[in-house]
Amino acid sequence: MDKKKIAVPLVCHGHSRPVVDLFYSPITPDGFFLISASKDSSPMLRNGETGDWIGTFEGHKGAVWSCCLDTNALRAASASADFSAKVWDALTGDVLHSFEHKHIVRACSFSEDTHLLLTGGMEKILRIFDLNRPDAPPREVDRSPGSVRTVAWLHSDQTILSTCTDMGGVRLWDVRSGEIVQTLETKSPVTSAEVSQDGRYITTADGSTVKFWDANHFGLVKSYNMPCTIESASLEPKYGNKFVAGGEDMWVRFFDFHTGNEIACNKGHHGPVHCVRFSPGGESYASGSEDGTIRIWQTSPVTNDGTETLTANGTIGKVKVTADEVSRKIEGFHIADEGKMKEKEEAAN
Repeated sequence: MDKKKIAVPLVCHGHSRPVVDLFYSPITPDGFFLISASKDSSPMLRNGETGDWIGTFEGHKGAVWSCCLDTNALRAASASADFSAKVWDALTGDVLHSFEHKHIVRACSFSEDTHLLLTGGMEKILRIFDLNRPDAPPREVDRSPGSVRTVAWLHSDQTILSTCTDMGGVRLWDVRSGEIVQTLETKSPVTSAEVSQDGRYITTADGSTVKFWDANHFGLVKSYNMPCTIESASLEPKYGNKFVAGGEDMWVRFFDFHTGNEIACNKGHHGPVHCVRFSPGGESYASGSEDGTIRIWQTSPVTNDGTETLTANGTIGKVKVTADEVSRKIEGFHIADEGKMKEKEEAAN
């Protein structure tokens, strides 16, 4: 009888409250990085590959709802319930700019060219801050029909995407005119909207459906019904042939993009999953949960019988590895034979 495949994630502790947003940087000369937003008010930066903690950004006085890194992972931004959005030096953790708002800020996003920061929240106003002139008043687009939940840039910073907390649809705004040029219709409020790495697709989660839209012609490409209410979804960035979704049932599900068939169901979180995101190379994906942990799952999962399900070239195979080697590889530890039992146990867990 075949043993059931069980994925062994890296578990990243540190947040004391629910994790509500995750963002991977692109691959930089120093590797890639993962930033997390939490209701504990302190965003955290990690090595995107190993999950190792790098630093905590301290300064917000309320829940942090959104976080992001710029293209070079040199600056971070965060949006908070303390009525502010902050820009941080990602190397030192220092606050570079603090942009005051008149209500809770739910979303933030750096432009592709890294010069602008887009924010949105309960005020129903999209603001664009010029980071080269941080003291100048922001440009405001105040026609959002509802409280802003998510924001993103696309089309080389010529278009802005926004979704609302209390109504369905994805709105696409022309940056120059400040007008809505297209609305992607959904029945339920869109809780997650991601522009694919190649700019081809917009991935959305609304209610219990995951949808994929053509980011250039705005047509609906795929729509899949999920087994539960889904809060977040992410498309595999390298080949675009898989996606992950997470939500109320605490499980992180892995699907085939072309058929919608479920490939894997990863269990381990002890609360609803609020956010899922693929790493920039597609070799792993992260999930953040109400339980306060981040879990990083390998796209080619390690199974409980000590074998890996995929070989390097992607064909099905069996590669014998000991649990020790797996934990060493996953954590990036160089473990000596003696005196390191504690690290071994933590890595294996």
